[in-house]
Amino acid sequence: MAPRPTELILMARAARRYYEDDRSKKDIADELGISRFRVARLLDNAKRSGMVRIQIELPTGVNTELSVELQRVFGLRHAVVVDVVDDHPEALRSRLGEVAAEVLQEVVGHDDVLGMAWARSLRAIGGSISAIAACPVVQLTGAMSGPDGSDVIDLVRRVALSGGGTPHVFYAPLVAHDMASARVVRKQPDVARAIELVAKVTVAVVGIGAWEPGLSTIYDMVEPEARDRASALGTIGEISGALIDSWGRGVPSPLSRRIIGLTAEQLEQIDLVISVAYGEGKAQAVSAALRGGLVTALITHTGLARAILATEAAQAARETADDTAD
Repeated sequence: MAPRPTELILMARAARRYYEDDRSKKDIADELGISRFRVARLLDNAKRSGMVRIQIELPTGVNTELSVELQRVFGLRHAVVVDVVDDHPEALRSRLGEVAAEVLQEVVGHDDVLGMAWARSLRAIGGSISAIAACPVVQLTGAMSGPDGSDVIDLVRRVALSGGGTPHVFYAPLVAHDMASARVVRKQPDVARAIELVAKVTVAVVGIGAWEPGLSTIYDMVEPEARDRASALGTIGEISGALIDSWGRGVPSPLSRRIIGLTAEQLEQIDLVISVAYGEGKAQAVSAALRGGLVTALITHTGLARAILATEAAQAARETADDTAD
């Protein structure tokens, strides 16, 4: 039954006061000379009848639906999925670096110890960050220079400088020539001090690579024999040097002992591990890192987010089929 004209007018007055003038239900009740319960009914009826329509405007540039879905599926602390127009790798790195800088400025506090690993996806953070909380910033991996001359040492220093914190850096390669050389490097005083600080890191920023040509810095820089041996042991990706299998578990291998960086076991002990990842080809590796809990926050773009969710859905379907067959 349609509301009476007087009821419609009362409904409109209550709705305007509540939604446009930001008045409380008590204030509206006093003004109209009715009870708060009746005001509540008027507001409910106003929405139900279509007199009041509430529209949620999503922020431009961020895909909130995919962000929420990633958080739900993987139980992530944070997920930010960026809508991008230009999907060229350099453009993606730049945009994701800007968003990662904003996230770090939001989540890092003065009581944290921030760890920064090296990955191509992290390069743009240094140029985008402006005012992070003053806290120690620790280098988590050996260095490798990008085409623009940037490296992890420069990244750590820039991030620390933005908040007035102390950078803890060391000079060492990302991958040593052999295990003996790696042992020597790890004994160097500045490297040893940084490794000791890893146990105190509360927030880490890492990249994720797929164990394929062009999709992992480490895959591209090591010799074919080392790549093949790692593949044979089940490696499908790496998290800033920590080799992982399809379940997101660490893969012990001779190559792992040559990498100057975090281990999967160390990643597990860090409270918040944020990854910046791009490129649909990395979907399986990123999905594994999230599934295994080694990465607990993700900054990515729509294309990779959809590919990750599709990969995880396919994995769940396979597991269901296997359970049915058993």
